[in-house]
Amino acid sequence: MTETQPTLRALLARRDLDLRLASRPDDLDEGALDAPLRWVHSSDLIDPTPFLADDLLLLTTGTQFVGAGGDGESGDDAAAYVARLRARGVRGLGFGTEVVRDGIPPALVLACAAQRMPLFEVPYRTPFIALARANAEAIAAQAYARRTWALSAQRAISLAALRPDGLAATVAELASQLGAWVGLFDAAGTLTQSAPADALDDDARAALATEAGTVLRRGARAASTLEIGDRRVTMQTLGRGGHLRGLIAIVGADLDLEGRSVVTSVIAMAGLALEQNVGLGRARAALRAGLLHTLLEDDPQLARRVSRELWGPLPTSPVVIGVAAVAANRTDAAVDWLELQAAERGGLFYARSGDGIVLVVAADDEGAPTALARLLDAAVGLSEPTDYSGFSRAHAQALTALRTAVSGTVTRFADAAGVLSSLDSPAARALADARLRPLRAHDDAQGTALVETVRTWLTHDARIDEAARALGIHRHTVRARVAQAQQLLGVDLSSFPARAELWAALVAAG
Repeated sequence: MTETQPTLRALLARRDLDLRLASRPDDLDEGALDAPLRWVHSSDLIDPTPFLADDLLLLTTGTQFVGAGGDGESGDDAAAYVARLRARGVRGLGFGTEVVRDGIPPALVLACAAQRMPLFEVPYRTPFIALARANAEAIAAQAYARRTWALSAQRAISLAALRPDGLAATVAELASQLGAWVGLFDAAGTLTQSAPADALDDDARAALATEAGTVLRRGARAASTLEIGDRRVTMQTLGRGGHLRGLIAIVGADLDLEGRSVVTSVIAMAGLALEQNVGLGRARAALRAGLLHTLLEDDPQLARRVSRELWGPLPTSPVVIGVAAVAANRTDAAVDWLELQAAERGGLFYARSGDGIVLVVAADDEGAPTALARLLDAAVGLSEPTDYSGFSRAHAQALTALRTAVSGTVTRFADAAGVLSSLDSPAARALADARLRPLRAHDDAQGTALVETVRTWLTHDARIDEAARALGIHRHTVRARVAQAQQLLGVDLSSFPARAELWAALVAAG
């Protein structure tokens, strides 16, 4: 920017003010003359600090020193005076000469040097009000320039958003306007767009991705700032609470009011673009669910034809079928992440069902189920390898494995064949449904989530804090829901037998 800055250096450079710096450069801190000034004030009080604001320039004629006795020649008086100003945050001291005395008192010069306080002379022909006016004009000019920049930046970003690669172009334009690194993370915490490409090293990217994943897992709209190394990071989620679509991160920008307004406009545009994809996503989800239904009938012909046209070929046999249980507030994130994986990697088919998210991957490539469990704290059950003619049997195996899986892990059918697998029977399910009926009835009537909360709490060894983190809610909410479940079931869940029986009912019920 070329506008005049509201600093002491800018005032000293104005020839019409005819100011003279009395401090030696070696007696000042680096950047002391370039610190922004919020105001210019004048006072001849011996202690004006109760009446001063931060970051201002103080002007005086030295009358207070004469009143104290000594015409400013008392080193103790001058030292105490400057020390008070320094402690209050005064940016510099201007001495008006030829009003009370000629020149600046030597004791004041020494005191300012000792406190590294900039000291300058204001000649008699320059009124104090001229300095205040000059600084106010600089502040107004800077504010006007920033507002003009903000309007120009918003216009450029809006034009970028109209391009075919709208999100990528918007991120690149925002990075250019702010002179910072900007990254767009999807709902699963995966970096999908960034600019400039080489502005962050691998360690910084890893730290940023970890923090972005943590923020998104909470499931609530949030804005936050943090430090990575020596750089400031600003984060803002996209979407509404419980249905976050992603997150924008900005590294290395110190945002003022105008900068924040530009970022807010980008967040609105990016959020709108992502929300507009929801309708299309629902249509794709319905189509995938229909194809899953045909696969469960052990007839892959229709699924093969449709998948080849829209997403690429189905994974090559033999395949492994997986069923993933994801917390309700993370389901959208899981679907977004799987859609990205299917588009970028191929060799993956997925669909939502009443049992969870069904995955189909090649038997020798289980990377997607493992990554899904780790990134989204999902419980995943995997079948034995099969061809498509045995899809329904493999799906049943995956459901059996899922019943013994815990959040964040993958359980294979071969490892799940144990005592709990015997609960997969009509009789066991009938008993389980009867046992869980009070919780499900309360959830249906009140819109609560007692069943999901108790399941997650037991999955995490009845630890309140870990269950709260997994669910993205406060620990007090978990504790209250568990207490309510105890009351409805008429059991004491502090005992292991009661918890074991409830867990068996949850496993049998699926």
